[in-house]
Amino acid sequence: MSDTQAKKALLVMDMQGGIVARYVQDSDILTTTGRAIEAAHAASIPVIYVVIGFRPGYPEVSPRNKAFSGVAQRAQASGAPALIEVHPAIAPQPTDIVVTKRRVSAFCGSDLEVVLRSQNISHLVLSGIATSGVVLSTLREAADRDYQLTVLANCCLDADEEVHRVLLTKVFPRQADVIQSEEWIAHLKS
Repeated sequence: MSDTQAKKALLVMDMQGGIVARYVQDSDILTTTGRAIEAAHAASIPVIYVVIGFRPGYPEVSPRNKAFSGVAQRAQASGAPALIEVHPAIAPQPTDIVVTKRRVSAFCGSDLEVVLRSQNISHLVLSGIATSGVVLSTLREAADRDYQLTVLANCCLDADEEVHRVLLTKVFPRQADVIQSEEWIAHLKS
């Protein structure tokens, strides 16, 4: 299936308020991601928000999971909710889909695959925080599931600039087209 025939979806991943606050200082990721979302809506491309969330008491979090057990302990101590809302600057529209995942990859513990299959989506356009977390994990799993992939480089962010650069320039191009959101938007309009 060619790029023009493949049904696309824009995935906006881990862009919840608490995550954005930890990562975004001098970045314009909310602006660039907002423009990509607007362009997807204008082109009738589904926008799927992928959020990390857990039930009250965090029964999905094993004490053996190094990354999530610390998150659960801090959240329980602070009384933070099990599910954090998407940052209001890029909040979902009523027609957008919100998928809740339980691990790093957008596929793990979520119904994302069911949504994609139901919509006949074969091309995923990835954006999110962090490049070395949800974007990397989702890209790898999606490639193994034979999805066509595009990464919007300036709609991804990581705390480690060098890791971000290496992933976007050396690792991701092996399995995805890595482009700027402006190029993707221009392509949608042509």
